[in-house]
Amino acid sequence: MQKILITGGAGFIGSSIAEKLVSNPDNFVVVVDNLLTGKMEKLPDLDLPNFKFIKCDVNNYADISAVMFSHSFDYVFHYAAVVGVQRTLQHPTLVLTDIEGIKNILNLSKNTGVKRVFYSSSSEVYGESITYPQDEIHTPLNSRLPYAVVKNIGEAFLTSYKKEFGLDYTIFRFFNTYGPKQSNDFVVSTFLTAALKNEDITIFGDGLQSRTFCYVDDNVDACLSTFYEHKFVNEVVNIGYDKETSIIELAETIVKVTGSRSRIVHLPPRKEGDMRRRIPNIDRMRQLLGRPFLSLEDGIQKLIESGNFPYPIVEAVKEKY
Repeated sequence: MQKILITGGAGFIGSSIAEKLVSNPDNFVVVVDNLLTGKMEKLPDLDLPNFKFIKCDVNNYADISAVMFSHSFDYVFHYAAVVGVQRTLQHPTLVLTDIEGIKNILNLSKNTGVKRVFYSSSSEVYGESITYPQDEIHTPLNSRLPYAVVKNIGEAFLTSYKKEFGLDYTIFRFFNTYGPKQSNDFVVSTFLTAALKNEDITIFGDGLQSRTFCYVDDNVDACLSTFYEHKFVNEVVNIGYDKETSIIELAETIVKVTGSRSRIVHLPPRKEGDMRRRIPNIDRMRQLLGRPFLSLEDGIQKLIESGNFPYPIVEAVKEKY
């Protein structure tokens, strides 16, 4: 049985990958989370024999070292982080403490026999790109956002620990991902909440800023392919979707799928943090996924049908359906 640690495993993507990993009886999965933004209700069944949850702050060496020395993990998925550009702009010093967590995980991994660390980086490391689609080779390092800076530092730590200590890694650069269990302060869940309640959908600026939207199952399945098939060891993989969608198109799609009466209302542009374009090169992810991606319309419909929403979306769904 292989022992796997997931940090930040009570969060959106962390808990989703935990669910898939515990479904394999050959895996013993330990999730740690300080529950700053993670939620217990997102976790797999706590009674499963191959699953354990420990409340723990990876930025605190005493906390995380006790867990790692007592379990001798084979693999680590380091997903713990203060997430969301706007949240990290509001709490810039808080996100900087995540550097301590990265150092703790890597130092403990090299000293406890961990075979490979999987790290959740972000599309924010690309800053304002000058070439599209954004590929794993070219990173302009021009972003001033604390969140992007910390993710860049994390990537540098991983490559450095491989060179000096031989610790293997895979870096996942996550682009916009959505799905069940996502908190209600990200764009898809925010728009969906408003649409289901027939409230105004508010957009910052002209709405022509674009993103790609990856359903969480596509994200998780691609990441687990690197794990089970030993692919892209000591490499970077973009995890996203390659269909570019403007924010106003996203709002219109959600209104269409939900049959909402919501109006789309424009607000002044954000002063900072709202990059104009995000579109990844996903050639590597296509190799990992090995099947078609879920379209945005189908993904939104699947999200609604899942019924697995954070409050207050769940109340809105009950009212509408």
